[in-house]
Amino acid sequence: MLEVLSGFIIHLIQAAGYLGVTFLMTLESCFIPIPSEVTLPFAGFLAQKGTFSLPLVIAAGVIGDTLGTMIAYAIGYFLEETLIVGLIHKYGKFILFSKHEYETVMKWFQRHGNIIITIAKLLPGFRTIIGLPAGLSEVKPLTALGYTLLGSIIWCTGFVYLGYSLGSKWNSLEPIFRKFELLVLLIILAAVVLYVMKKFDLLGKKK
Repeated sequence: MLEVLSGFIIHLIQAAGYLGVTFLMTLESCFIPIPSEVTLPFAGFLAQKGTFSLPLVIAAGVIGDTLGTMIAYAIGYFLEETLIVGLIHKYGKFILFSKHEYETVMKWFQRHGNIIITIAKLLPGFRTIIGLPAGLSEVKPLTALGYTLLGSIIWCTGFVYLGYSLGSKWNSLEPIFRKFELLVLLIILAAVVLYVMKKFDLLGKKK
């Protein structure tokens, strides 16, 4: 199944160029489980070949990733929670989105606040669904956009550059995924530190 999906991703990017990257990233960030771990490294490889521009590939990924998340955000913001939970229960298995994942992210919002949007954008699986709970939590649109952009820029830059660095071996990622996972963990740690700093600033404003 993954090989078939990878083949679809590769052919679409080759045929549609930057728009293909944007389209695939939009789908991936709006409940459709298309692995950006294939989309972005392959696009990075094409940039290394000179077919694409590296900055434009990253921009295409960020635009699609952000657009998809904000579409999911709008769905959560404007629809009733009971309706959404019912749809997740009924159709979530088709998009690999479980009620448990939904409840987990909602708890994260309650405990840690809006910084969870950025953190979730760096976590496989959760990055696909984070827009919906952000909308349901009634995060302000510009706030949701800002935290989404931060996470998208980190994720897209990292994976595109990974493919760019590997060149023709872009699809041989498993041996180095562990090292990259360490980088992701460090990024998440930095995001948590930023959240704590913000929290202290808010506390300092209280009278």
